Amino acid sequence: MKPFSSYYRQEQFEKLNKEQWDILVIGGGITGSGIALDAASRGMKTAVVEMQDFAAGTSSRSTKLVHGGLRYLKQFEVKMVAEVGKEREIVYENGPHVTTPEWMMLPFHEGGNFGPFTTNIGLRVYDYLAGVKKSERRTMLSPEETLEHEPLVKRDGLKGAGFYVEYKTDDARLTLEVMKKAVDYGAVSANYAKVIDFLYNEQGTIEGAIVEDTISGETYQIQAKKVVNAGGPWVDELREMDGSKKGKTLQLTKGAHLVFDQDAFPLKQAVYFDTPDSRMIFAIPRDGKTYVGTTDTEYDGDISHPKLTTVDRDYILDAIHLMFPSVDVNADDVESSWVGVRPLIHEEGKDPSEISRKDEIFTSDSGLISMAGGKLTGYRKMSQSAVNLVRDQLAEEYGIRYSDSETIHMPISGGEVNGSKGFKKFKAERVQIGESMGLSAEQANKLVNLYGANVDTVFQVYKDKKQVAEKAQIDPVVFAQLVVALEYEFAYKPVDFFVRRTGALFFNIAWVREHQDSVVDFMATELDWTTPQKQGYKDELNQLLNEAVKPVEIG
Repeated sequence: MKPFSSYYRQEQFEKLNKEQWDILVIGGGITGSGIALDAASRGMKTAVVEMQDFAAGTSSRSTKLVHGGLRYLKQFEVKMVAEVGKEREIVYENGPHVTTPEWMMLPFHEGGNFGPFTTNIGLRVYDYLAGVKKSERRTMLSPEETLEHEPLVKRDGLKGAGFYVEYKTDDARLTLEVMKKAVDYGAVSANYAKVIDFLYNEQGTIEGAIVEDTISGETYQIQAKKVVNAGGPWVDELREMDGSKKGKTLQLTKGAHLVFDQDAFPLKQAVYFDTPDSRMIFAIPRDGKTYVGTTDTEYDGDISHPKLTTVDRDYILDAIHLMFPSVDVNADDVESSWVGVRPLIHEEGKDPSEISRKDEIFTSDSGLISMAGGKLTGYRKMSQSAVNLVRDQLAEEYGIRYSDSETIHMPISGGEVNGSKGFKKFKAERVQIGESMGLSAEQANKLVNLYGANVDTVFQVYKDKKQVAEKAQIDPVVFAQLVVALEYEFAYKPVDFFVRRTGALFFNIAWVREHQDSVVDFMATELDWTTPQKQGYKDELNQLLNEAVKPVEIG
């Protein structure tokens, strides 16, 4: 049985049901995946359930940066900047295929929130706190140098720019690779597995959960010594189910992002800029596209399905026109979009953009451990804190001893390429192999960047199953990716494949439209969907395709 294959869904649930676990993690976003990896790699028997797909919430809807939190210097979050700044490098070295350094420009203009002096000091402090290596330390650019890097930046009142390194990432793939590594270490993990109730002993101590497989409708009991709530925006709902939602609570904020083709918005340099209302926005070139975000507004709508509104869209368009006056994009140029919900810890009287991104752990009277707040960049440290707490409790209550965290130098799945330096050599070799199999250099390069060390499996499927792909009338490269998604990455629905396994709905929406019918037909046959199931999953994908370009008229 392949431990992370959609062909063995039911067997995974039976295993979850049958065994007693040291730790049950609720939530398959980056926090839950990180906790699962940290726990499983220490030898804890680890179970994970995710009510949607892995990374379907906040963890596939971020600004796709493993960044050092420069903005938090303004709020004097010195400790956090130091910690997440250092973590960027660790995340990068452990998975160089999903995280890459990106030079970022912070322009300043007359009357703006930033000036040369404060920016220079801010970036210098940032370099120091984050332990930035010499080759990536900030430099200051003159107005002329700024325009050389990015001619689209507003020339009027331009006083120069700060130039420093951030790290861009594929947030959904990062989450998935962390979860796959946890599974390699023996964790058992299932998506579309919703906690509908908790299990308690006679003393009222939590000892597991009742979970529904929302695909089959079956329910299962999962027994665990410790239960960790890593539900992201749903943390408070689970605390409510436990009867322990008191004290600090979450405040949800919404972040929207728009995607344009480079023909419409030919940005060549990533830019971080401020808006008249002091919010900060990123504009980033990626895979022939330019994406811009994010808004930062309070949110109280549907957590599982936040939508882009016309207000979000127009706010970002206005910001683009102010910073890049020669870029004449409008609503019709928006090729795709996404909206994410951030689970921050509520702070009375603070504006959404001022609320701390700190993480905290709450332990309820029943023993439910909840992890709230935090950032993508800090996932590994957050996981370590949560698992340390579990380790100490298991030692005290059961006399079982587990080791310290070992994730600091642990490659995630696909990251087994000897770090960033090794990845360069690995990539060159694999691109050559891909070309010898008939792939173009561009196709091979793209696959290596997406799958890292796991690209060998993709190549193998591509080579061995060309005839099957032809019979299914699917492009052989798409087919290889689809087979890998089903057999090794627990994809079950078309949206899992097109949104989170490939990122195509955001960055290559035409590719989704081109291949959606053949992919849906193949998945339906392979996974034995009923006719209503197939129609439902098809509709779900079409709804997302539609919403990506058409905002709702409220906001």
